[in-house]
Amino acid sequence: MEPQESEFVDRMGLVMERLGGTRTMGRLYGRLMICDPPHRSLTELAAELGVSKTAVSTVARQLETGGMIERAPAANREHRYRVVGGGWMQAMRVQFAALRLSLEALDFGLSVVGEDLPEQRARLEETRAFFAFTVRDADEFLQRWQAYRDNQTDERSSR
Repeated sequence: MEPQESEFVDRMGLVMERLGGTRTMGRLYGRLMICDPPHRSLTELAAELGVSKTAVSTVARQLETGGMIERAPAANREHRYRVVGGGWMQAMRVQFAALRLSLEALDFGLSVVGEDLPEQRARLEETRAFFAFTVRDADEFLQRWQAYRDNQTDERSSR
């Protein structure tokens, strides 16, 4: 990799780490975003990223399960991977689904904490309200993103 490519890959590692993933996950995703040709084998990724093939395989499976990357057709038996369009939208869907589960936990918490504990109840209610608000707007957010993305694609096509 060129030095600037390497810096980009490392920066994506930090981004992914801040979002709750691993640095290797972000570095692998970053590499696949900019590599030419736009796919790489596990062996190539391990060598380019300076990590074990086992680590790359584990992270690639996680990204594939999350809808961020996919296996690309290959002439030999070695797995090749590439970035999937719309991967970040899929990742956000997963995060929003986790928020829906949080509502169930908070509802249970509210059933446990009685009216005789107003401070604790207020904290639970505020947290639940925040998650409910976020969940309510999540689908609309993703629809707005899709419309924006489609509009950007249409504009590029008409040029």
